[in-house]
Amino acid sequence: MTTHKAWAAGITSGLLAGLGSLSTALGDGRVTAVEWVAVAAAVIVGAAAAGGITWAVPNRPADTP
Repeated sequence: MTTHKAWAAGITSGLLAGLGSLSTALGDGRVTAVEWVAVAAAVIVGAAAAGGITWAVPNRPADTP
């Protein structure tokens, strides 16, 4: 289950980071090659950070009566 959460978190965070970076790059109406590199870096770092942290942190154990 944690693997699915990690993938979902990674994809969502990567997508949001990339869109945020792209919206900043489109401020002047065009996107240069350097700005595309920044968008790609934002996607990779956002996906890796969120997915990795979600995968690495264990779930809280269920309380047993």
